[in-house]
Amino acid sequence: MELIEQRPRDREATRTRLLEAARLLFAEHGYQNVTVRMIAAAAEANIALVGRYFGSKAGLFGEVLAGEATVRQVIEGDPAGLARRLAEYAALRMHSDPESPILRSLERSAGDPEVQVLLRERLRTAVLGPLAASLEGPDAMARARLATALFLGIGSMRRLLGPEEGDVERLTRLFEICLEGSS
Repeated sequence: MELIEQRPRDREATRTRLLEAARLLFAEHGYQNVTVRMIAAAAEANIALVGRYFGSKAGLFGEVLAGEATVRQVIEGDPAGLARRLAEYAALRMHSDPESPILRSLERSAGDPEVQVLLRERLRTAVLGPLAASLEGPDAMARARLATALFLGIGSMRRLLGPEEGDVERLTRLFEICLEGSS
């Protein structure tokens, strides 16, 4: 009789494997084309654990998004230097490889209604909310939305046309215009 080697039970290791498998599969196939069964198989985990740890495939996708870097660290700090920090971060991203797994996943999955709900929530909590909270004066959310639109547009151009040098001085002026309060 052959003994089957069993993995030791480790909730966090299993959760991490599920997240990594989901990140890679969503990037390769898009949200709609990936099943919970595929994710569990790639992670060598029981399919029921996806529901237990994440609630659903949408919940798992939300966790994948939550694990991605945000601009929060750029937003924090002296408000007077915010436009410059956003410009430097945008310029750095303009020059970087646009083919990250999460970006591919978002592009392939953006039309799915479940993903749209998750993306809107992520945008509100990870970018718009913290950015608006860092601004003084009236219309903080409207100004945060303008700056975010500029940032997202830069990302779209990079994905469509590839990396290029970012002009920090011009970007700083654009972010300053987006962020300035009414006089």
